[in-house]
Amino acid sequence: MTTLNADTYAVIEARSHDPFAVLGRHPHPDGGVMIRCFHPHINKAWLLGFGARARVMKRVEGTDLFTCHVAKGDFDTPYHFKFENSDQHQWEEGDPYRFGTMLGDMDLHLVAEGNHFEKYRLFGAHVRNMDGVDGVGFAVWAPNAQRVSVIGNFNSWDGRTHQMRMRGNSGVWELFIPELTTGEIYKFEIRGKHGDIQEKADPYAQQMELRPKTACIVHDAHQYSWGDASWMFKRASSSPMQEPISIYEVHLGSWQKEGGEFLNYRELAHRLVSHCKLLGFTHLELLPVTEHPFDGSWGYQTVGYFSPTSRFGTPDDFRYFIDYCHQQEIGVYLDWVPAHFPKDSFGLAKFDGTPLYEHEDPRLGEHKDWGTLIFNFGRNEVRNFLIASALFWLDKYHLDGLRVDAVASMLYRDYSRNDGEWFPNKYGGRENLEAVEFIKQFNHLVHERFPGVITMAEESTSWPMVSRPTYLGGLGFTMKWNMGWMNDSLSYFANEPIHRSYHHNQMTFSMMYAFTENFILPFSHDEVVHGKGSMPGRMPGDDWQKFANLRALYGWQFTHPGKKLLFMGDEFGQWQEWDETESLAWEQTPHQPHAGMLRLITDLNRLYRERPALHVNDFDGAGFEWMDCNDADNSVLSYLRKDNDGHQLLVVLNLTPVVREGYRIGVPHTGEYGEIFNSDAEIYGGSNVGNGGQVHSEPIASMGRAQSLELRLPPLSCLILDKVG
Repeated sequence: MTTLNADTYAVIEARSHDPFAVLGRHPHPDGGVMIRCFHPHINKAWLLGFGARARVMKRVEGTDLFTCHVAKGDFDTPYHFKFENSDQHQWEEGDPYRFGTMLGDMDLHLVAEGNHFEKYRLFGAHVRNMDGVDGVGFAVWAPNAQRVSVIGNFNSWDGRTHQMRMRGNSGVWELFIPELTTGEIYKFEIRGKHGDIQEKADPYAQQMELRPKTACIVHDAHQYSWGDASWMFKRASSSPMQEPISIYEVHLGSWQKEGGEFLNYRELAHRLVSHCKLLGFTHLELLPVTEHPFDGSWGYQTVGYFSPTSRFGTPDDFRYFIDYCHQQEIGVYLDWVPAHFPKDSFGLAKFDGTPLYEHEDPRLGEHKDWGTLIFNFGRNEVRNFLIASALFWLDKYHLDGLRVDAVASMLYRDYSRNDGEWFPNKYGGRENLEAVEFIKQFNHLVHERFPGVITMAEESTSWPMVSRPTYLGGLGFTMKWNMGWMNDSLSYFANEPIHRSYHHNQMTFSMMYAFTENFILPFSHDEVVHGKGSMPGRMPGDDWQKFANLRALYGWQFTHPGKKLLFMGDEFGQWQEWDETESLAWEQTPHQPHAGMLRLITDLNRLYRERPALHVNDFDGAGFEWMDCNDADNSVLSYLRKDNDGHQLLVVLNLTPVVREGYRIGVPHTGEYGEIFNSDAEIYGGSNVGNGGQVHSEPIASMGRAQSLELRLPPLSCLILDKVG
């Protein structure tokens, strides 16, 4: 009986760190080469190559190890195997163990440092050619595993067959499997630190099966031919801070359905672009399309950080979606979730049998409110994984920006925790210093590598300089959601108008901090779920007053400094609260007041885009001036929006259902003023109270101005006036 060494036993028992030490081609002490293969479930094996005839391979007694001595063999001649199973079925396979390494020493060095920012080009599964042979290369990080294998239909999901090798002590495992190709389904089988065996999805998979299936699919990212070169060229030299950005936030699974089924990415592209162009939105923002197992998470519990969800089609279908948007001059932002990940057993949780991606201490590694795990931002390889994910979407999918979810939960160790459930950082503070450094590095690299791309923070605290450059000590985001403005505005509008005079400061307070950050003004999905009601449903009064209030609220949003965001359904005032299992209530849109709301959003978007005074100084105090912020008794606000060429627009809000006759407001110049927007216009579903289109100034001093207008203020309204000529 052949004596087997420890390395061979490790292969046979499927716990080898280096199956290449045993399998493949090795020098034979008598000259030539010894070729070994290990393959369960076969009865016979032949070696093909090294001449015309097939050589019978000998089974090592009591094992599934087969050997063949080629007396005149060398280390350059290609070869492969022929196998026969118990059903006498025969097939041929290449030998994965005759190929060299895929990742170079510099790759491994950068991975260990956390500085391999294009890991997605090497890790995961990639169609490639080695030594003239086509196949798929696999690489994964699992430093504490006893053994890692690639499994799939090609080996009957048997982890003993394609055991990977660990590269030194890097924790990186790799294997090239010849003759596999695009579309192959696979997973990694991992024998953990304590001997437990799990099937895991590839963290770097670029395509995954449709839930509830959990396997990965080999995808070739180079097959799609992009047609958005013009958009990409213009974007690289754009100045998003001074440009109009009006975002339509969308949950792809419930925007529209047909027969209760999802539309695919290509159908969605054409329908969404048509809708956005009709209403004048400049950008789409997608709730996470990174692969996720549970529909009810809306994508916020991600398992596939490099894979667009298969719910709506293939990765190339998603590329088509973005490509078509760009060709139609619509930008696309993606909601991206680096704060936490789900506990699903096939995902990142205890990936190699130990807390690897998550922090091992639950006081730092678990969100009990959400039932999710928190990334260990202090670990180089974990930071590298997340940054590579961010850069991947910008590189391989041409996305125009990333909105980062739940930033506050990353910044603070005590986020949503009671005393005793967290511990301070090394300086005794509550800040998560490692997460802060990760965020800064992420923002620096995005802006350095992708000019014109923006990053947006959903951050609800008073953390300073969120949207200031890292070199000035900021976190480096381009913009930040203005949650304070949103909460104050909705709280104010929820009051019955008779009580609003007591809450006037809720409307004026935002201007105390409006230019401390680069703000986006969001009415997002979070405001129309979990019992909060729909946007019109949150307004007081009868149905007419609800929609009049909502029209005034949108007027306030579009004339207040800051970029704009509306969630789908808000643009027509859907009566129902959003339900991710149902399509939007499009049947409401042909009828008033919903048709009027669509027209109002269209006109507000047009004014916002076409009038520099409404967008060029969104982040600069030079673009805003109060005319009167103190008329709490009448619940009236008036202010100017200014561009850089001396042009000014006058905005007046009357936030009670009372028509204000003869209301005098100072103006900066003598002349005729045109009423370019009136939210109470009949075309929007209003009562059509107004000023006949134009008002001439009078030499009557008001609000510190020598000239003034005498206006008729419609009920629950927003007026915008512009000096004629």
